[in-house]
Amino acid sequence: MFLINYIKEVAAAIGSLLKGMRRTGYYFTHHKEIITQQYPDNRDHLNLPERFKGEVVMPHNEANEHRCTGCTACELACPNGTIKVITKFDITPEGKKKKAIDKLVYHLELCTLCNLCIEACPSDAIKMAQTFEHSVFDRSQLTKILNNPDSKIMDGVE
Repeated sequence: MFLINYIKEVAAAIGSLLKGMRRTGYYFTHHKEIITQQYPDNRDHLNLPERFKGEVVMPHNEANEHRCTGCTACELACPNGTIKVITKFDITPEGKKKKAIDKLVYHLELCTLCNLCIEACPSDAIKMAQTFEHSVFDRSQLTKILNNPDSKIMDGVE
């Protein structure tokens, strides 16, 4: 009984091997369909899926304005402390104090790309970009300041 089961398993394994070799041989002889992408040779025409998440970015408009209100929802939603919102108080033309962001620090080396910070942001101030080449020799280069220098919040964003 043991020997019969053993022979059946070996025969099934050989059948599976031959099935895979047949598929490989087909793709080897029929070059119509490209299955793999030859990275990095295809950087200029690389097509990433629309859902691909590479890193967190903060979009700014042409007037160097962003949508971040400094509410720290992204910081609270992050499971491992990847985002740190440093706030300051600006004085409005009316003389009132208003909270604004000083820096939005993003630690890419800690990020798990879980998208929880994006979902938590009530003003859609941060997005996921499709950049994926993050190899560096110095780990400190993976800590990024997301807001541009001297940027301010857009009018009408609360």
